[in-house]
Amino acid sequence: MMICKQAHASLMQIPIKLSLLRRRPQKEKVVVVMGATGTGKSRLSIDIAGRFASEVINADKMQVYQGLDITTNKISDEEAAGVTHHLIGIKDPEDEFTSGDFVRASLLAIKSITSRGKLPIIAGGSNSFIEALVDDRNFEFRSRYEVCLLWVDVAMPVLNRFVSDRVDRMVAAGMVDEVRKMYNPNSDYSKGIRRAIGVPEFDTLFRYEYSSIIDEETRLELLESAINEVKINTCTLACRQLRKIHRLRTVKGWKIHRIDATKAFEQTGKLSDDAWSELVMTPATAIVNEFINNYSLISTTSKPLAQTSPEGFAGCVIREYERQPTATISR
Repeated sequence: MMICKQAHASLMQIPIKLSLLRRRPQKEKVVVVMGATGTGKSRLSIDIAGRFASEVINADKMQVYQGLDITTNKISDEEAAGVTHHLIGIKDPEDEFTSGDFVRASLLAIKSITSRGKLPIIAGGSNSFIEALVDDRNFEFRSRYEVCLLWVDVAMPVLNRFVSDRVDRMVAAGMVDEVRKMYNPNSDYSKGIRRAIGVPEFDTLFRYEYSSIIDEETRLELLESAINEVKINTCTLACRQLRKIHRLRTVKGWKIHRIDATKAFEQTGKLSDDAWSELVMTPATAIVNEFINNYSLISTTSKPLAQTSPEGFAGCVIREYERQPTATISR
């Protein structure tokens, strides 16, 4: 009995490091809004920022460049609604901006935003950039931050029609003249902003115009062909983006909350806005609220995953664009 008392006394004399009893410091929170081109990622990021003190970090590899605001579909000051945006128009059009550059720049932006007590929202369709950041080989991101991944999804037939209509609106807004102003017959379409969809497609038209050997009928035919090619290439891009998100979700095991915005895109006017508010904004802000307040997150999936499998993407490029009412939803 005496031995037990002595052992107990000696144990009491062992110094206990209080640091071992402390909880690990809570990681900073980051929200990522993903999705194919044209699905409303920018709109949702601004909706979220309007409900939580937030700033947005652009994850579109073409919007980081200066110029071609219409062609690259940069968000306007009016659309931004006073929300601060980072990494938009920061690079010279001729420069290269790699996924590594994005990781470094976005980490600096995240650090700056969180230091001011705000929530960083990364929004964009360049999934290679997002993957490079989240799965950084040095684990710099995952060791510092906890991430909530939101995926805005729209059924491909509906999205294809919307993309076609959006390209027409971009042309009406001056996209062709915008690209024409930076045309150079010796351009390298594999570098910088000239890789953007909406630039190389007009090369044949501008080359004929540049040589001054084109009649009006031929010019209009080349213009129509280029615009249609922009639509096709944009839809092809959307398919690639969806396949990438599917891979991140199923192969890499990313926990991505899917939000189906299809019904909002099938409507117009107030009906579209109401559907967006009910089916996209409300569930998304609820997920973010749970995330930042450390509640249990419930995955939001309104369709079985099988319906978004790669097989479901087959034939998603539509080469004949029907003129149907399309919701006026930006991005």
